[in-house]
Amino acid sequence: MEKLIAIVDDEPDILELVSLHLRKSGFRTKEFVNGKDFMGFISKEKPDLIILDLMLPDSNGVEICKKIRFDNVTKNIPVIMLTAKTEEIDVILGLELGADDYITKPFSPKELVARVKAVLRRTNASETHDVLRIGGILEIDPQKYLVKVNNRKINLTTTEFKILKILAEKKGWVFSRDKLLDILWGDEKFVLDRTIDVHIKNLREKLGEAGIFVKNVRGVGYKIEE
Repeated sequence: MEKLIAIVDDEPDILELVSLHLRKSGFRTKEFVNGKDFMGFISKEKPDLIILDLMLPDSNGVEICKKIRFDNVTKNIPVIMLTAKTEEIDVILGLELGADDYITKPFSPKELVARVKAVLRRTNASETHDVLRIGGILEIDPQKYLVKVNNRKINLTTTEFKILKILAEKKGWVFSRDKLLDILWGDEKFVLDRTIDVHIKNLREKLGEAGIFVKNVRGVGYKIEE
């Protein structure tokens, strides 16, 4: 079945534009002009990805993102922020709240579709099915999309999971920010270098005591080392 994309934006022209190009690319879409209707929808149906405007007439997209991430039913749904705010601090805030990617207005519809496809690819089942174990306390199961620290399940966004998996599969190897961006986004790389730093920061915090395995090699990049 075609992937379902939920689009939340109070501008009808933006909704129509985004929906049109996503449908042309083989997706199903559901459009919402306010947060209330959207939250009612995801309480009953689970989309494959959410495109969320940060500025809505009845609610704040940041708060909606928080609710999505704290709800056990919706916490793993990928979120792409769509915002007119171009300041880096707003982008970083959204990523810290658990968004998987962002795109600023005005935007290219082709770029947006490329971002959607890139995030969904990271959400799909991984090629590697072996459980990865680090330091006797960290377990990463790519097939089940599951991370545990001392047998306690850790909830990660799709991008955080992918970064952890990349580092864990090549334990001891150092990956530069550019290399990680290339692996994650490939030719669809439209993001800030600092994006990786934010995802790593969130990853370490969520891993708790296992966060110590994610090392920063100053001036080079990141690696996992026991």
